[in-house]
Amino acid sequence: MVETAKKPEITRSRVGALKRGVMQILLGYPDGLQAKTTLTELSQIVPPTEFEASDYPNRPGDRRYEKIVRFASIDLVKAGWMTKTKGKWAVTEEGKKAFEQFKDPEEFERESFRLFKQWQASKADALMELAQGQPEAALALERVVDDVGTVVEAEEIAWSQIEKHVNLLNGYDFQELVKHLLKAMDYHVSWVAPKGKDGGVDIMAHSDPLGTSTPRIMVQVKRQTNSVDAKDLRSFQAVVGSHDVGLFVCSGGFTKEAISEARKNQTCRVTLLNLEQLFEQWVKHYDKISEEGKQYLPIKPIYYLDGDKP
Repeated sequence: MVETAKKPEITRSRVGALKRGVMQILLGYPDGLQAKTTLTELSQIVPPTEFEASDYPNRPGDRRYEKIVRFASIDLVKAGWMTKTKGKWAVTEEGKKAFEQFKDPEEFERESFRLFKQWQASKADALMELAQGQPEAALALERVVDDVGTVVEAEEIAWSQIEKHVNLLNGYDFQELVKHLLKAMDYHVSWVAPKGKDGGVDIMAHSDPLGTSTPRIMVQVKRQTNSVDAKDLRSFQAVVGSHDVGLFVCSGGFTKEAISEARKNQTCRVTLLNLEQLFEQWVKHYDKISEEGKQYLPIKPIYYLDGDKP
């Protein structure tokens, strides 16, 4: 039963104000911002209405506001104005242009909605009907917002737990994780650095079991929260031979300068792998990872109905 004491005033202008508020915050964070932090900051500049601040029936503490914003921001992603990656939200270049061009919240909402091409028609229609003041659409949209917001929030929580787990691993355990992933990808690991100074290389691998084929794969692994800069990358490049290829794995990612350095250096081929990319490969090859290896990052898939499909 929908609470009658609190009217769902979700107008087109209101939705536009929420979306522009999200974009305004993210413009101050070129590298993106965690969704939870974005929502907290948004509530300060676009405070929730009485309805938005209320909880879902029989679910104390589960506020509507955050789920409404998560749902409303979906078409920002579909429009190409914003990205959502592992719980981090960021504005694209197209999003920056749109923010400057469409300053009126209602106009901003209309344009983002116009570009909203791939979402299931019934959900889009429900939002339009409610925005136009048709109260009979309230219950339908309430269910949609709740379902979508819950799934997105669950994905963000899951990624947060994965990050926390990896960051609690010591450097040698993280090195073992990478070793087992390489083996699952059918590379033959010929050497793993023992505890102590490694000389810039943590793992050596080959595409054949005898190690006779080229190129040899030289791997450096860093389990840290800060990003690797261009100086650290060049230090690794110095130990990668002309007939070798390098793989630099860092849980904290890489600075823009380091990424640019890796791309422009034609004499030393080094692939950079951040935590998100590493996890994608871990999921892809998880069935082939040994039971010993899985202990370093055990995961379990959860399946749910994909409401994005017709």
